[in-house]
Order: sequence, then structure tokens, then C-alpha cells
Amino acid sequence: MRDSEKPDSKDPGSELLRTMQNLEQMGLNRGKSGNASMRLGADAFLVSPSGIAPQELSSSSFVEMPLSGDSNRRGIQPSSEWLMHRDIYLARPDVSAIVHTHSTHATALACVNRSIPAFHYMIAVAGGDSIRCAPYATFGTQALSDFALEALVERRACLLANHGVLALGASSESAALLALEVENLSEQYCTALQLGDPVILTTEQMAEVLEKFKTYGQRIE
Repeated sequence: MRDSEKPDSKDPGSELLRTMQNLEQMGLNRGKSGNASMRLGADAFLVSPSGIAPQELSSSSFVEMPLSGDSNRRGIQPSSEWLMHRDIYLARPDVSAIVHTHSTHATALACVNRSIPAFHYMIAVAGGDSIRCAPYATFGTQALSDFALEALVERRACLLANHGVLALGASSESAALLALEVENLSEQYCTALQLGDPVILTTEQMAEVLEKFKTYGQRIE
């Protein structure tokens, strides 16, 4: 953030700026990797720009994009993943914010195309009994967007093969916290795999957890 700029809690650009900086501070993104977006009403969304490190961003750096119609634009270019963000908003009216990270352990699992099963009950934070890994496709393509949407059916997070993580939320903060939980679970799963074969909770056990999560504490949405 530039020294002269003060964060404005009511400004979407300021919220996304904080989110991008927090993702780096939490170690979920490094350098220019990753991106974030927020829904703006029914017709548009705000997304981080392409190839700019968080410390170089200001609240005015974020790019407003339409949810339909002409997406060609001049000036600051949106993230190369803007298409994936747009398609998620169109398909998921329950989603108000998205973060994409390249966090270490989750990305390592994605690089071996491994979904995360119910080795721990907290897998339920992503909305189901697993965190799926979407098949590989080149970044910024329709194929990647389509694979991500399929992996996110009845889920709030997924891995992207040989790429990283997607996390959805009611706010950019909640999406970032979910991405952090996915990384935490990924680190635990990687450690458990080194010790042997993790014991996977049954469908019935996870159904009970998912039911309890409907009324549990301040759960991530």
C-alpha cells in the first residue's frame, strides 16, 4: 500500500488490497502469484490486476469486469484468471468473493493430482467430504474454468492440478481464511502420508460432521 493511502473499509478495492496483502503475509502467496476478486452487485466483479506484487498495489489497481458481454479493455489488465472468477460468479450466486493461491503444501498435492479425502473432520470446512483436485488445464483458459466449476460442485474450495488452490466465500476475508485452512489441512495430510496410510472417515461420519457444522461456532462460509 502506498504510504499516503489509508484503507477504507467500505471500499471494495481497499478490501481486496488487504486480502492480497494478507495472503502474502500468511505465506499463501509469494511474489506476483495468486489473485482475488469480489462480486459487485448483479452485473460486475472486481479482480486483482495481472502481474503486480501485493506491495505494489493500491486500492485503485483492481479491475472492474462485467459478468456478461464484452470483456475487452484497455489500461490495467485483469488477472489472467479473470475468466475463471467470472464463470464461478455466474454459476454460484452464493459466492461473493474468490481467492486463488499457490500455497506450498496444497500446491504440492495438486502437483501429484491428489484430492484430499476425509482424513480429518475439518475437511468439512470446504463443504463436503473431500477437497477435490480439478484436472490440469493451461492457466487463463476456458478448459481450466470448466474443470474448476466441476470440482467446486457442492464445495467451497478445490485444488487445481499442477497449479494451486481456489477458495470461495461470503467476503474476501472469509475466502482467504478458507484458503488458509486448506493449506493447514494439506500440510497435515502430507505429514500423515509420510507416516503411513491415513485413516479416512466414513461417509456416515462425515455426514454427521457436516450436519453439526450447520450450527457450529463462526464457521467459514
